Amino acid sequence: MYSPSYAYRVKTKKQRKPKLLQILFSLTFSLFIIASAVKLTLMFRPLYYFDIEYLDIVEQSNFSRNEIVENYNYVIDYLMSPKELKFKLPSIPYSEYGQIHFKDVKNIFTTVDILLIVTGLFSAVGIYLNLRHKNLDFLKRTSTMLTILPITLLIAFMINFDTFFVIFHKIFFRNDYWIFDPNLDPIINILPQEFFYHAALLIVILIISSIIVLKLLYKKFSKINHY
Repeated sequence: MYSPSYAYRVKTKKQRKPKLLQILFSLTFSLFIIASAVKLTLMFRPLYYFDIEYLDIVEQSNFSRNEIVENYNYVIDYLMSPKELKFKLPSIPYSEYGQIHFKDVKNIFTTVDILLIVTGLFSAVGIYLNLRHKNLDFLKRTSTMLTILPITLLIAFMINFDTFFVIFHKIFFRNDYWIFDPNLDPIINILPQEFFYHAALLIVILIISSIIVLKLLYKKFSKINHY
């Protein structure tokens, strides 16, 4: 016997499945954008070069500008390299604990790279399928999901960046080697907390820029499809 309620349940389940897939795709796309913002910030060395002057790092650290740039560039190259390298600063002394910490940081960025590749592949497939079916809702949905992170981070920064900085390290590191002794690891003197604050702001700015681009694309292509 035909049951209208059964037919309705079947139809509802069929509708839920594509919607769930769309939500998962938007979440994946959001993670790709966040990981990209983190990676781009790591690669954007001019931010640090600006902070050398802005934060007066030369005077604060007692290292020459050339030494500071050389050692900073080494750290970035080390963190970005896909190879298993031994941490060895060019001219600034470091402790075994400092070496372990930078290895831990490298592992985090390796995870970010893997996340970029995986989410990038899924995002590319998802974008292709959505555009093929002229479904632009993913642009709006992704921009909405992304909005949560910058708002949360900005609130945390405004309340107390020092506390945020400590909590961040306690979450992502299993030890306290990130608490450097300037006498054993003087590199901490060329990496002031204010620089990490500026880097965090750049990540937020990149995410906000992505949100704006997604919203503009949604608005533009929605009008085209409408006509």
